[in-house]
Amino acid sequence: MTKEVITRFAPSPTGHLHLGGARTALFAWLFSKSNKGKCLLRIEDTDKERSKEEYTNSILDSFSWMGIEFDEKPVYQSKNISLHLKAIEKLIEEEHAYYCNCSQDRLDELRKNQQKAGEKPKYDGKCRNLNLKKSDFSVVRFKNPKEGSVSFNDLVRGKITISNNELDDLIILRSDGSPTYNLSVVVDDINMGITHVIRGDDHINNTPRQINICKALGGEEVIFGHVPMILGDDGKRMSKRHGAISVVDYKSMGILSGALLNYLVRLGWSLGDKEVFNLDELINQFSEGKINSAPSSFSMEKLTWFNKEHLDLLEEDQLLKLLSDNISYLSTDSYSKRVIGLVRDRCNTLLDFQSETYYFFKDYKSIDNELTEKFFKPENIEILSYLKGELVESSFSSKDISEAIEKTMDQFSIGMGKVGQPFRLAVTGQMGSPSIDKTAELLGKEKVLERLEKVTSS
Repeated sequence: MTKEVITRFAPSPTGHLHLGGARTALFAWLFSKSNKGKCLLRIEDTDKERSKEEYTNSILDSFSWMGIEFDEKPVYQSKNISLHLKAIEKLIEEEHAYYCNCSQDRLDELRKNQQKAGEKPKYDGKCRNLNLKKSDFSVVRFKNPKEGSVSFNDLVRGKITISNNELDDLIILRSDGSPTYNLSVVVDDINMGITHVIRGDDHINNTPRQINICKALGGEEVIFGHVPMILGDDGKRMSKRHGAISVVDYKSMGILSGALLNYLVRLGWSLGDKEVFNLDELINQFSEGKINSAPSSFSMEKLTWFNKEHLDLLEEDQLLKLLSDNISYLSTDSYSKRVIGLVRDRCNTLLDFQSETYYFFKDYKSIDNELTEKFFKPENIEILSYLKGELVESSFSSKDISEAIEKTMDQFSIGMGKVGQPFRLAVTGQMGSPSIDKTAELLGKEKVLERLEKVTSS
C-alpha cells in the first residue's frame, strides 16, 4: 500500500465498551499498525439524550487498560456539526440533495401500501425534482443515483455489488436541523483522511449509501471491511443475558488485558494453528492472517483458558507486582513469592489468587456449616487430635508432615481422604488448596497447630 493507511473506531458513548466494539476497534487498530499506519478514535456523541460523559470516560479507560493507544486525540462528532451542515449545503447547491416536504402521514401510507404489495419499503422520490425551498418542517434528502450500481471489494467478504435501484433517497438532514448518521460519518471520514473503515457487519447496508454520498462530496474512495458479529454460546447475538459483555466487566473478573485482546482477535482471525499471541506478535503478524466471514461464538471457558496461558507466561516478579497492586496483603517479600509459587498452577484469573492465598496471610472466617457438619464429626476430631499430637514434635518439613499423616492413617486404619480433607479444612478454611503437606509447611508450625487447636477444642 503506497498511501498511508488510516483507520478509525467510532463508538457512541451511550454505554460501556462491549466485546463486539472492542474486537472491531482491535481489528481496525491492528490492521493500521500492521501496515505502518494510524488508527484514530472518533466519539460519535450527537445523541444528546443518551450520550454521557461517564460512558466516554469508560470507553477511554477500557482502551487504556487494554494497551490500545490511538494516534491522535479523540475527535468528538458533536463538534463537527458545522462541517456536516456545510456538506449538506454543498450537496443541495450541486443538485445532489433536495428539500422534501412529505408529511409523516404520507410516508406511513406509502410504506403501508408498498408492504401490502410485497415491495421493499422506500421513499418514492415525490419531491426529488420539485425544487422545493426550505420550510419549517422540511427535511433534506440525498439524491441517490437511479442508474448503475455500487461495487466495493470488502476486506472480509470480497466483492459486493448493490444496484442503485435498491436504494432510496435517504434523509441527510432532519426537520429539526440535525444531520443524520450516514451523512455525518462520511463527512467526518473525509475530514479525518480515513482510508479504511473496518466495522461490524450490521453496518453493511449503510455502505453503498455512504459510498454514493462520498462520491457526491468529492471524497476519495474508502476501503471497507465488515467483520461478523460475536454470538453467545447459544448461537444468538451477544446480549446481557449472556452475562458480562463489557470490557470493564472482564477487568473486574480478573481477566488480563493481554488475554482478552488475544481471545478477541482469535474470535474471527486466524494464523495457522497458533492460538496464543502477545500484542507485539499481533501487530507484526495481523496482516498475514485471515479474518473469517462467519460469526464467532463467545465462550467464557475459552477466555479463561487464554487467561491461564497468559498468566503462565508472566515472570514471577511481573505476576507478584500485578497481584500486590490489587491484593492488599501481598507484597514483594520472599514469603509472598513462596505463596504465589505454590498456588499459581491452581489460578486461572487474578481473582483466583485472592481466594487461593487469603488463608496464608489472614485467619479465615467461620467455615461453612455444611462442611463443618460433614468433616468435623467426633470421629474426625479424634483423628485431627491425634495428627496434632504427631505434628507437635515434628520439624515441620513437608516430608515430616506427610509422615505424620501416614502415621495417623495407620493408627486409625483409614485412607488419605479421612485425614487430608478435615486437615485441609481445619488449616485453610476451604476444601481446595495445593498439596496439604506443602501448604502446611508454608503456613508454618505455629499457625497450623493454632488452627488445629481451635477446631479440636471447640
